Amino acid sequence: MKTSTHTYDWRSEFKRLDGAYAQSTMKSYVKDVEIFVDWCAAKGLEALPADVDTVCRFLEGQAPGLAPSTVRRRLYAIRKIHRLLRLPDPTHDEDINIALRRARRAKLTRPKQAKGLTREYLEKFLAAEPDTPTGWRNRALLSLGYDLLTRRAELVALRTEDLAWRADGTLRVLIRRSKADPFGEGRIAFTSTRTRALIDDWLQWRGQNIPWLFCPIYHGKALARPLGTTTVRDIIKQAARNAELDDYVAKDFSGHSLRVGAAQDLLTMGQDTAAIMRAGGWKSVNVLGRYLESAEHNVWV
Repeated sequence: MKTSTHTYDWRSEFKRLDGAYAQSTMKSYVKDVEIFVDWCAAKGLEALPADVDTVCRFLEGQAPGLAPSTVRRRLYAIRKIHRLLRLPDPTHDEDINIALRRARRAKLTRPKQAKGLTREYLEKFLAAEPDTPTGWRNRALLSLGYDLLTRRAELVALRTEDLAWRADGTLRVLIRRSKADPFGEGRIAFTSTRTRALIDDWLQWRGQNIPWLFCPIYHGKALARPLGTTTVRDIIKQAARNAELDDYVAKDFSGHSLRVGAAQDLLTMGQDTAAIMRAGGWKSVNVLGRYLESAEHNVWV
């Protein structure tokens, strides 16, 4: 059994990635490497540098309790820290590929799909929001997220300056950066007239001195910082409860539900896959396909 003979300040190496990767990605990498280093220490194995057998054992040991995508991300984190430390990289050996395939085949469950917040649910959610500053914000956020098919991170990153008021009563919105657009080329999307009216109501109360479009409210005052992505999830789940949906229905809504539901509605209305991909900024047909599965039955019956 090998023991570790090297000590590296590996956490500081990740600071070199500032600005090149999303903060959420960097946090995941740090946590994944920490898990790997601790696992190696518990097994009496050398983590940095690791050999192929150690990485394979780690991946196969992680597989039973994790989604294949999480196991793969941990492999990427191990690869990244070896490269940052300029150590021999063990992660491209064929045995690594075999270990990944074994991990994937051991987990034959389908990815859990968020329930789509379709137009039918959106109407109920908006109607159930209270006539308070929090309710005005939540109505605007739900309606805008649905219109733009946004991810949570895209929604909370929006700034007031990203909106342009159009003569036809709608808004033109610049979505500057997303998961599928790491270099910030952005995409343009448009809202309904109702969404614009809801945004106007929210901004009239919020005021003009906060750069982020959506912000927290504390003791009746708007705070000059953006909402967190988990808050978007909480708003959607609370809206489901406000609408008095059955618990077995409400529990399946998540932070992805706006994006899923809007895509399903577009398919039901006859839009093709290419148009839906453009509208939501998707790069992968496979990911979009999972979103649309439950809507396809309604199209063809």
